[in-house]
Amino acid sequence: MCGIAGFSGPDVTPDAAMPLLRRMIGTLAHRGPDGFGFHAEPGVGLAHARLSIIDLATGEQPIHNPRRNVWTVFNGEIFNYVELRAELEAAGHQFYTRSDTEVIVHLYDRYGDRFVEYLNGQFAIALWDGERQRLVLARDRVGIRPLFHAAAHGRLWFASEPKALLCVLPQCGALDPMALAQALTYWSAVDPGTIHQGIESLPPGHLMAIERDGSHTLARYWDWTFPDAGDTRPLAESRTPEQAAAELRELLIDAVRLQLRADVPVGAYLSGGLDSSGIVALVRGFTRTPVRTFSVAFDDGEFDESPHQQEMVRHLGTDHTTLRCTRRDIGEAFPRLIRHAETPVLRTAPVPLMLLAGCARKHGYKVVLTGEGADEVFAGYDLFKEAKVRRFWARQPGSTMRPRLLQRLYGYLKNSPVGNPAFAQSFFGQGMDYIDRPVFAHLPRWTTSSRALSMLAPELRAGLGDWEPLSAYERTLPPEIMRWSPLARDQYVEAKSLLAGYLLSSQGDRVAMASSIEGRVPFLDHRVIEFANRLPPSYKIRGLTEKHILRLALGGLLPDSILHRTKQPYRAPDSQSFFFDGKPLDYVDDLMSAERIRSAGYFNAAAVGRLFEKCRSGRAIGFADNQAFVGVLSTMLLHDQGRSWASM
Repeated sequence: MCGIAGFSGPDVTPDAAMPLLRRMIGTLAHRGPDGFGFHAEPGVGLAHARLSIIDLATGEQPIHNPRRNVWTVFNGEIFNYVELRAELEAAGHQFYTRSDTEVIVHLYDRYGDRFVEYLNGQFAIALWDGERQRLVLARDRVGIRPLFHAAAHGRLWFASEPKALLCVLPQCGALDPMALAQALTYWSAVDPGTIHQGIESLPPGHLMAIERDGSHTLARYWDWTFPDAGDTRPLAESRTPEQAAAELRELLIDAVRLQLRADVPVGAYLSGGLDSSGIVALVRGFTRTPVRTFSVAFDDGEFDESPHQQEMVRHLGTDHTTLRCTRRDIGEAFPRLIRHAETPVLRTAPVPLMLLAGCARKHGYKVVLTGEGADEVFAGYDLFKEAKVRRFWARQPGSTMRPRLLQRLYGYLKNSPVGNPAFAQSFFGQGMDYIDRPVFAHLPRWTTSSRALSMLAPELRAGLGDWEPLSAYERTLPPEIMRWSPLARDQYVEAKSLLAGYLLSSQGDRVAMASSIEGRVPFLDHRVIEFANRLPPSYKIRGLTEKHILRLALGGLLPDSILHRTKQPYRAPDSQSFFFDGKPLDYVDDLMSAERIRSAGYFNAAAVGRLFEKCRSGRAIGFADNQAFVGVLSTMLLHDQGRSWASM
């Protein structure tokens, strides 16, 4: 795990490139505190900040091919590098390191741009072909590792995080109004856009090539895809649920085995839920790798899962550390989160994970396995069950019995949206005319999160024109999505919005790398995803039981109380983390003042003032108010921090 940065262009010279490269990579020292590496030649400059995990002695980057005309810097891990190296050596390739990075240049020599198809890993790659004077950027299939780029001054600039671009391109620091509206609705800007004007994100599963003449191509090499709803072949392939579960277990064992490859100790996060518990159980049951576990606990019982965590610690016998996180811890650390996330967020949930990463690092760990991705791959969220009930309800929209099935959801919430039957009927009954549209499942969530849109300053909202969130998002989706099953449509939208844009970024890579921790996610091995995507929907949600196939696959490895535990999403206290005895934290009081709100120009000061008072008095108990407050505060922090970007 590392940080990368650089640029290409016809006017690039080595002497002039080095000061810029040092400045850019210096902003990413948290991603790679073990050393910096550089390569500059006419046409390109490459920089690398290293977090040493594999080949500690000779794995310094940039790495080159034998002819030294192909160079690469790379962030992430190639988990199948051992097998790839053996195949390449058998074909006559000679290596000078033991690192996973070196297989990249050899694969490029052999297969050209198709090299990415051979990689099992999580990666952001910049590769320079000196002979053809072309720069190639590539990102892993699901977006585990970030990669940003900008075109300016006749050059293409790239980096692992926007801050490395902003320190040399301060003109990109202005927040983009459309991206802000998207982030306040979908939880992140829509690829390839970002919150920063002039900076784009390379979408997951894509490769971009910038040629000698400045032209560029953007090609997708992988995507989440599903069989047509009427296709019976997937059922024939997977046979019975039990047979499919046995095959899934073998896939998961191999994914875990590959992702344990490291020359440093490997830890794991243990939430007490099915997913992270399953990963640790697979490590303990099918490998000889010792694993240290870490978890976060809360004082508030609504968020705390420590009894389940301790049950798994006893069951697996792991050496375990629990980090207890208070509301004040969250509120005081929130500005640091935004400095690393570099985008508005709608929840405080990333903060405890950022603090947990710091805890793991203090205990000497650089690598942790997590259970992220299982809910997207195996349909674990309440959103998927909720959509199933709403579709069933839509067949008899006048029914008062069918919506009562929703009462089986959200039992873990103190203020459940289904606690009041009249409210549940009204809230979840909206959008029934969207039943045949791909965003049907996400309408309630996006309606809730978009409360912040009502806070936008009138001038900014007017500048969005006729933008309408649901239709706008549908225009980004592939046309074949309507041939898939309803659950497949729901999963695709979830993978492309919440997973890639928020969970793997603000709540994943950014909070882990803030403490120089590499998170690895076995459930997002592309072979696991492709296998799961071929399964019938009933193998994932059986009745209203989520992740049925995963529970079968992990049978016998976990206590029944964990194996059959209903999904409880990881959450943390939101607006209540910023007020104590009715008084806001000092920076919150300052940033949310009417004067500061008006000066920034993003939000309506009067509307924000009313929300502020509601949160201060403890009356903001619903998701909509809490997400709006966190969204406004994080945007204001981002705006305030922007003044220091140019001086990084």
